Amino acid sequence: MDDKAQIQEAIKCQGEVVRKLKAEKASKEQIDEEVAKLLELKAHLGGDDGKHQFVLKTAKGTRDYNPKQMAIREKVFNTIVSCFKRHGAETIDTPVFELKETLTGKYGEDSKLIYDLKDQGGELLSLRYDLTVPFARYLAMNKITNIKRYHIAKVYRRDNPAMTRGRYREFYQCDFDIAGQYDAMIPDAECLKIVHEILSELDLGDFRIKVNDRRILDGMFAVCGVPDNMFRTICSTVDKLDKLPWEAVKNEMVNEKGLSEEAADQIGVYVGMQGGMDLAERLLQDQKMCQSTQACAGLTDIKLLFSYLQLFQVTDKVVFDLSLARGLDYYTGIIYEAILTQAGVAPVAPETSNEAPTEECVTVGSVAGGGRYDGLVGMFDPKGRKVPCVGVSIGIERIFSIMEQKAEASTEKIRTTEVQVMVAAAQKNLLEERLRLITELWNAGIKAELMYKKSPKLLSQLQHCEESGIPLVAILGEQELKNGVVKLRNVATRDEVDISRADLIAEIKKRTSA
Repeated sequence: MDDKAQIQEAIKCQGEVVRKLKAEKASKEQIDEEVAKLLELKAHLGGDDGKHQFVLKTAKGTRDYNPKQMAIREKVFNTIVSCFKRHGAETIDTPVFELKETLTGKYGEDSKLIYDLKDQGGELLSLRYDLTVPFARYLAMNKITNIKRYHIAKVYRRDNPAMTRGRYREFYQCDFDIAGQYDAMIPDAECLKIVHEILSELDLGDFRIKVNDRRILDGMFAVCGVPDNMFRTICSTVDKLDKLPWEAVKNEMVNEKGLSEEAADQIGVYVGMQGGMDLAERLLQDQKMCQSTQACAGLTDIKLLFSYLQLFQVTDKVVFDLSLARGLDYYTGIIYEAILTQAGVAPVAPETSNEAPTEECVTVGSVAGGGRYDGLVGMFDPKGRKVPCVGVSIGIERIFSIMEQKAEASTEKIRTTEVQVMVAAAQKNLLEERLRLITELWNAGIKAELMYKKSPKLLSQLQHCEESGIPLVAILGEQELKNGVVKLRNVATRDEVDISRADLIAEIKKRTSA
């Protein structure tokens, strides 16, 4: 079979996949992803003259957002930003690309996912992978020792996209960080409070926030017999426990990374433990764990953290989970991750074994994560001066995916504009009067629009309001102009009332203030 025949066969198969998904009423994202693959195959086939066809599509791992999707995004962003501001944060921005050496060596095994740009004349550059490393560079460069900041911007990862699950190559991150020398666990607890507030306010469903500490992990690895030089690589493997069963993780540790089976089994006992302050107290008495001063320091801080979380009234959703690793190299202390659960809050597993939780529970995935990174700023400072930092990143794309699915399932219409009133004409040749009135409304700060026709039909103007969700129509006619009034129509109830021109602005504001 020649190449052309192979491609034609592949097109046929891919066409079947698309048809099947449409028949099964799969999600729009899933169908779009498979249609993109189909278009790519068709492009390879070329036109009748054998030339390569140009296909209009977005790059792999990226997507466009239509007005309805943007309205949902805007609502989510507003919720998140208002929470950050409620907690006293200010905002900054940094370039979308950094010097390659700024990003190198900060992300452990994930460094291979960094997008490198072609040499543009002397500087080797890479697209930013997250907002945390640029933030640390910003602090060191400007000699800032304390700041509470949020930053919302796009980041780039050469990842294998899973767009139906909200994983892209270009995506937004929403970060909140507290930099500065403060008393233990107070800023850390506030970061967890922020995650709790945002997820509760967005009403995404049940969630829980897993908490651990890098010092506890490192201490655990040491007492279980992991060589020092393997800590980071074993940590990356433990980080896969949320996606893989323990046996697969153990297999990677032993057969791929060369850890002894005995050490892996000992790690297995600890990573199955979950609980709260009581688990931290019990581990402080654990014969093995108490041999590590690092682990003891981490456990003491976890106890302190839970005491603050009780005061913040968020302990109902927080669980101390020894399997939480977070693979990034720069974490030095507390680490946390928020996950959504479909069948209620994910139950706590038995604390003394590595059994799975007993109650059936489906995890949707991580929607926020973060931790303490006290050494990162020092990596950029010429004198190695450290600025302690703790922060959280909200997984905005996953949240968007869930919100979009909810919107699709809902019968409620999503408005894509904020227009309060439509300026309409009941008769022909009233364009100038409509322009005069809409100018008055715009000048008063009212969101208004009109049809771009000299003499539009009244019915089509009213239909536009119904389709767009515009609540009011200000109707002008010869009689209204003579009497110095405007007919104000409520689109939903179809009630009409004459309002004097002088009172119109106040009346519109009163009716649309809610």
